[in-house]
Amino acid sequence: MKRVLVVATVIGIAVTLAPAVSAATKSEPVKICTKATSRPHSSPSILQPKEVAKVLPTTFTFITNCGNIVVETVGTKAPQTLTALATLASRGFYNATLCHRLTTQGLYVLQCGDPTASGTSGPVFNRKPWTGIPDENLPVGETITYPAGTLAMANSGKNTNGSQFFFVYEDSALNPYYTVWGRITSGLDILQAIAGAGAAKQGQDGKYYYNGDGFPIQTVEIRRVIVR
Repeated sequence: MKRVLVVATVIGIAVTLAPAVSAATKSEPVKICTKATSRPHSSPSILQPKEVAKVLPTTFTFITNCGNIVVETVGTKAPQTLTALATLASRGFYNATLCHRLTTQGLYVLQCGDPTASGTSGPVFNRKPWTGIPDENLPVGETITYPAGTLAMANSGKNTNGSQFFFVYEDSALNPYYTVWGRITSGLDILQAIAGAGAAKQGQDGKYYYNGDGFPIQTVEIRRVIVR
């Protein structure tokens, strides 16, 4: 899963020039959501951990403008991933960030974890990008590689994981290239409601149109992440 294209190698979704998405439509159409106030910003400087944490986190709670999403981690199946994510979350990396990509055709994910909201950025220290986190817990041999409720890392190739991840809100068939690090235990209905509002993409005319792969029409803001 590329940081720019959610899954360029599996499915190419053409721009669908459906009815234009107006500014009114784009503003918080899901009743459970409150207004997002976050804005894209540069990644904070955070030192990359060099060793696996002695105690790995068991849960991540994403506090969003649409409600809380609780994730149970896979523990020792993805120790390097969880160490990195816990470090980022505890240092406020995910605070006031916007989820930048929603896919609603062929695969069903909401992608988050880039403070710039561009889909091209990740963690840095002293302006230098982190070394890629190795792949872990890949779902090789599974009938459904990424079932609904899965949390997995986005990447731009083998062992290039950073800060971006994706929530899977419906069963999705992807190549098993993306580290699975958790399972949603509460809040899957929130993601499904967000997906129901749809995604949009800018056309060549400069207007925005409904699309199967674009930014979520319902703005999704991660306000903070609680790690336990």
